Amino acid sequence: MLRELNVNWIKWIDWVWLTGNEIKNILSHYPVHELDLEACLEENQRARIDNYDDYSFSIFHFPKYDSKLKLYKLNEFNIFFWKDTLITFRDYSWTHIDKIFEYYSNLKVKKKDHIKITSGYIIYEVIQVMLEKMFKLIKNVNLDIKQIEEEVFKEDDTSLVKDIMIKKRNIVVLKHMFKPQVLVFKRLETIVNELYQSKMEEYFEDLEDKVAQIVNDIDILWEYIDTVEDAFKSIVDIKTNFVMKVLTLFSAFLLPLTLITSFYGMNIKLPYQDNPYFIHWLLVESIVFMFLLYIYFKKVKKF
Repeated sequence: MLRELNVNWIKWIDWVWLTGNEIKNILSHYPVHELDLEACLEENQRARIDNYDDYSFSIFHFPKYDSKLKLYKLNEFNIFFWKDTLITFRDYSWTHIDKIFEYYSNLKVKKKDHIKITSGYIIYEVIQVMLEKMFKLIKNVNLDIKQIEEEVFKEDDTSLVKDIMIKKRNIVVLKHMFKPQVLVFKRLETIVNELYQSKMEEYFEDLEDKVAQIVNDIDILWEYIDTVEDAFKSIVDIKTNFVMKVLTLFSAFLLPLTLITSFYGMNIKLPYQDNPYFIHWLLVESIVFMFLLYIYFKKVKKF
């Protein structure tokens, strides 16, 4: 999808999921550095920003949720911006950016309105709405972890292991996605301040604060899911230990029987082998032995 608008002498070109040849064709009309063109054609795992005399190129990352796999994917967001031109492109469509684009497409600007629309302000609006979306995402992840926590203390279902691992993997993706962007946003603030003589300083300081808060919230989520995982492991270990204790007592009950029957299985004469009540005494002795073993474990606080 490729679209373009002009508002208040600002050109904004936005596209989603174009081929390499289409990207080359569009950028060939603009004086972009060959390294930036190369970065557009390949997948970038880390955020970055490059500043030149007449334009800047930046790469940001925002998560895209895969509902089938229940995992977050890296959604690369590339921005070229000049003082009068803005080019944005990404791999997935975002309804939030679509709404901003539609707003400016339908905006009628008259000279008497004195409306000042700049490429820097459009960048601020686009990034700001994506960061607000991140706060909602973090809130939802937090609610999911709370639900897992409740299920952990209700039952030790082994399927919870998969849910916990998926959440941990998603949080790691978010952490690796946003931590490098803290420095990128600081650099972006400096570039925009130089371009607009500090008239937009407050806006991009706001973005910088929001990114720092998102990183902090992600760290808290990591500690939270780590605690839930530890609690789950502890509960499973406790129940496993209980099962092992029960099996130990059961083995104590069978031990005398196994020992004695091994002797009486031989073709030799043994005491009481013809006594019909011998088996009853044997069972009573095994129960007594098991009971004494239980008392011992209780006394040494092993049960």
